[in-house]
Amino acid sequence: MRLKLNYSKTKHNKLAIIGYGGHGRVVADIALSLDIYDKIVFLDDNTEIINNNEKLPYVGTIDLIEKLSGEYDFVVAIGSSKIRKKVTDRLNECNAFLATLVHKSAVIGSDVTIGCGSVVMSGSVINAGATIGDSCIVNTSSSVDHDCNIGDYVHIAVGTHLCGTVSVGENTWVGAGSTVINNIDICSDCMIGAGAVVVKNIDKSGTYVGVPAKAIGNE
Repeated sequence: MRLKLNYSKTKHNKLAIIGYGGHGRVVADIALSLDIYDKIVFLDDNTEIINNNEKLPYVGTIDLIEKLSGEYDFVVAIGSSKIRKKVTDRLNECNAFLATLVHKSAVIGSDVTIGCGSVVMSGSVINAGATIGDSCIVNTSSSVDHDCNIGDYVHIAVGTHLCGTVSVGENTWVGAGSTVINNIDICSDCMIGAGAVVVKNIDKSGTYVGVPAKAIGNE
């Protein structure tokens, strides 16, 4: 019987989640399901946080990063790749530990690599030989098939499917319900619209929508 590997990587028994929106609360659910952390808190520069939860409290702005970095793991739960990278750079500057969180229901194949600060959500499948970069989001019920190479700060949105040997450049958002056929390369800094079907390589940064996916507003 093959043992299921634990792809989550943690260091401390406390977790600070940066971003107190819905995405952040889903990340908190993953952390709670792993039964690793004794304490989970939220940081957010939006000081008008609503429905503060006593069990998952909002404790302040990201200016607390330096203070908490010695005893907390961190996850940046912000959808925007540019903002996620900016905050991650700040965390790296103070040598904070970026946790990798993988939901217990996710199916992870053999020889898969998942970078620091990345989150893999419930119902996701990552198949053999795939590489997920740093600070990526593999969102709910999405799939990354064999030998895919996903760059840093990529967001694979809800219900998205990448077929085998797909390469996605850093800072790209692959929209909800979209499909990328096998052996496709997508360059950095792209936005793939919801429901799009990518059937040709994309070598110019921009926004792509439709079936098949075509560039809009890139001229």
